[in-house]
Amino acid sequence: MFLVAVALLNARGIRESLGANVVMTVIEVSGLVLVVVLAGLVLGRGDGEPHRVIEFDESATPAFAVLAAAVLAYYSFMGFETSANMAEEMRDARRVYPKALFGALLTAGVVYMLVGLGVSIVAPPEQLASSSGPLLEVVSIADVGVPERLFSLIALIAVANGALLTMIMASRLTFGMARDGLLPSMLARVLPGRRTPWAAIVATTAIAMILAATGSVAELAETVVLLLLFVFLSTNVAVLVLRRDVVDADHFRVWTIVPVLAVGTCILLMTQQSAATWLRAGVLIAVGLVLFVLARVTGSGGRGRAPGPGGTDADGTSDSASATASQPTQDR
Repeated sequence: MFLVAVALLNARGIRESLGANVVMTVIEVSGLVLVVVLAGLVLGRGDGEPHRVIEFDESATPAFAVLAAAVLAYYSFMGFETSANMAEEMRDARRVYPKALFGALLTAGVVYMLVGLGVSIVAPPEQLASSSGPLLEVVSIADVGVPERLFSLIALIAVANGALLTMIMASRLTFGMARDGLLPSMLARVLPGRRTPWAAIVATTAIAMILAATGSVAELAETVVLLLLFVFLSTNVAVLVLRRDVVDADHFRVWTIVPVLAVGTCILLMTQQSAATWLRAGVLIAVGLVLFVLARVTGSGGRGRAPGPGGTDADGTSDSASATASQPTQDR
């Protein structure tokens, strides 16, 4: 029922979806800032243990501990992958998107680091590891009158926000691949008037429902991380290949060392995943390859046949990406 509700909001339009995202993000960040403030209060009254920040479990070396944590942390940064796939929905992406991306990375990195430091100082690692809600432990230890139910509500909103962003990204990515002939063309169909990719939304929602029944949240999160590592690996390789092309328009150009380091980092983090995670991810990749081959063999690829997913909403709003996407391929 939750995934159906997310799908309906997604089908309503990008403006409505991102409006809900903004509201939920403000609530989510407020909850994280609250954790940092509460941790500061605990430390200020002399109850915290700052030395725990630099302590490591004897069963793991610091290097491997950091790698294991980095694999988990990748899931927290999934929204940035979502934003990359939504770039077609914005105006003047070449100028706006790099600033927005790096600004968001810096902001999130600082907030996550402060939360990690605060939680480590306030609660023992054994208590955090055995808790189903580690951040709630900070609220309990601080004991300043913040209702735990309120914080649980914030956590649920954060989960809903992540699900909404993921499903928006998945449906737009599926639509774009179908439009460019990489998936069957039926997935490029859009709603009349609203121009939202209803077929891609239905398909990705169905897949999400199936995946939700195949494992725990932690197992699914690990699978998403591994798939994201594949995405980031291929993206950084593409950066190195595509920079050889001559482009007349002004565009962002990253230092060569950045994609090279990124490729090495992705490969290193991939080695930290379990065999069960590789199996689940492998099945999903195989399904994608079958759909790709099917689109090629049957000639059902929809390259240049459908308008962009943003299109014109019911309120008459349109964007340049949609106008470009609606043109025949030879006119672009």
